[in-house]
Amino acid sequence: MIAIVDYGMGNLRSVHKAVERVGFQAFITQNPAAIKKAPGLIVPGVGAFKKAMENLQALGLVDSILEFIAKGKPFLGICLGLQLLFTAGEEFGWQKGLGVFKGRVVRFPFPAAGLIPSPDTLKVPHMGWNAVHIRKKTPLLEGIGEGVHFYFVHSYYPLPEEEEIVATTTDYGGEFVSSVGRGNLFACQFHPEKSQAGGLKILKNFGRLVYQ
Repeated sequence: MIAIVDYGMGNLRSVHKAVERVGFQAFITQNPAAIKKAPGLIVPGVGAFKKAMENLQALGLVDSILEFIAKGKPFLGICLGLQLLFTAGEEFGWQKGLGVFKGRVVRFPFPAAGLIPSPDTLKVPHMGWNAVHIRKKTPLLEGIGEGVHFYFVHSYYPLPEEEEIVATTTDYGGEFVSSVGRGNLFACQFHPEKSQAGGLKILKNFGRLVYQ
């Protein structure tokens, strides 16, 4: 079954139910051995980057997640599960991430002076439905058209150093990276489990990738 990592950072049940809704079995786990053996892995999450990394380290899950990714098996990161893949995040002070991708996770608003609305007009967190613009085809975006809307809830976003991993971008006072992909790895800032038809399509694509 598809493993969903429980590291104490929320939204596990909704992800579990959504995966089962599209026809695939999944289980929630904190067991490093089970994570390594699973055919597919989902790392969801809501909350603070620093606390998430502390929890993963305390539970002994960092090595098992990195080993799983290194094997090239299907991996899906959701929201915080996207952010943790990067080198570091600035929330509550700089914290080292998993380092799968080079780059930082920073807070809205965008730092480029003169290119953004004032902090008074750009609401943070970015919450609600917004469109994605496809920059690169990946297996999980199969059947997802340009401009499809997904549900977002976040105050931080990634700044990848590698342009080639960018799968989609989204506009919110400026353009930010809303999903990344490389091989069988896909991670999105939006919540597919809360995004109705488009989100369920991504989860179904993931299940098919796991069991192809």
